[in-house]
Amino acid sequence: MTVQTHTLSNGMRIVTEAMPGMHSASIGVWVLVGGRHERLDQNGIAHFLEHMAFKGTKTRSALQIAEMIEDVGGYINAYTSREMTAYYARVLQEHVPLGLEIIADILNNSVFDPKEIEVERGVILQEIGQAYDTPDDIVFDWLQEAAYPDQPLGRTILGPAERVSHFGREDLSSFVAEHYDPSRMILSAAGAVDHDALVKQAEALFGHLAKHETGDVIVPARFQGGEKRELKSLEQVHFALAFEGPDYRGADIYTAQVYATAMGGGMSSRLFQEIRENRGLCYTIFTQAGAYADTGMMTLYAGTSAAQIAELAQIAVDEIKRSADGLSTAEIERARAQMKAGLLMGLESPSSRAERMAHMIHIHGRVPSIEESTALIDGVTTDALRDFAGGLMGPAGKALALYGPADQAPDLDALKARLVA
Repeated sequence: MTVQTHTLSNGMRIVTEAMPGMHSASIGVWVLVGGRHERLDQNGIAHFLEHMAFKGTKTRSALQIAEMIEDVGGYINAYTSREMTAYYARVLQEHVPLGLEIIADILNNSVFDPKEIEVERGVILQEIGQAYDTPDDIVFDWLQEAAYPDQPLGRTILGPAERVSHFGREDLSSFVAEHYDPSRMILSAAGAVDHDALVKQAEALFGHLAKHETGDVIVPARFQGGEKRELKSLEQVHFALAFEGPDYRGADIYTAQVYATAMGGGMSSRLFQEIRENRGLCYTIFTQAGAYADTGMMTLYAGTSAAQIAELAQIAVDEIKRSADGLSTAEIERARAQMKAGLLMGLESPSSRAERMAHMIHIHGRVPSIEESTALIDGVTTDALRDFAGGLMGPAGKALALYGPADQAPDLDALKARLVA
């Protein structure tokens, strides 16, 4: 399997990888625009725009878009994150041109029909309402807000209902005109794809787009930290604690990921064993290392009862303290193995491979080989992990979000004091 790249004259980048033996392909366009590119009065519009892409173009109705993909057994979808919006399809080999043509149509020719805007507004408002009924989702939005208060990166992707209720056709069109520049688009495809054919079709579909980029418009992130606590009568307290981590180009990003895996990445991880298996304090507990262009978050999540939240929070902090000088060779080797296996297993899927390539092109301007990525994982040393763990106890910002019957939960200051005691 060989990765091939090409850049159109207008700056749009194309990356493909043919996977021998595959009969299908995943193709998509990753646009380097997301929630953090919005002004305060636009919060939620990137996600609204993603929804509207499927609601009709100059040549197809919403129903026709769905039918043309599903008539050939494929599927099409999209998602919005804080730094990207992706539009992608999975189709059989012979329908790759159709899949790419439909993606180009929804990106280039969406009409934003006012009637469809009103229908989709209702859908998104229902989605916002559903989020509040999904505590283990909404607590992460609140954690983000606590970590990055009064900043674009700290705002919810869905946006508040009061703003979503007022977006109109002109708002959507203006956001596209301002941000959907071809130099911010990455076309990525993996599976049963022909690179040269895809480049030729992309030139025909996207080559006419004029480059008008005005530079990076994101507001630099500042991990300030803080606490958000929402009391509600639920069965469990949802607890999320975050520490500032490296950005995705940071020298210690792999260290952060190996550390998160060792601490809470699986059933054998330290937090899972101590808090769930040994003490029975929760059903779900995990850690993860997320990263953005200029910052990152090492996050711990757990759900437990009102009576046990104080004990759980204190033990979790104690385990983080202990990890600064107590991570064993076996724990580290197991975490490395989990990460490498996860990477390799994921890349057996054309969809995962296409997404990885898009992200790597964005971050590094190239796609590192699997061997290079696994070597970086193997290169994380015990000393580096212990230094990283020790840094979590330093003065850098920390954030806490709690949702549910959290009256007895310690506050952020108490947890910070316990970390350094």
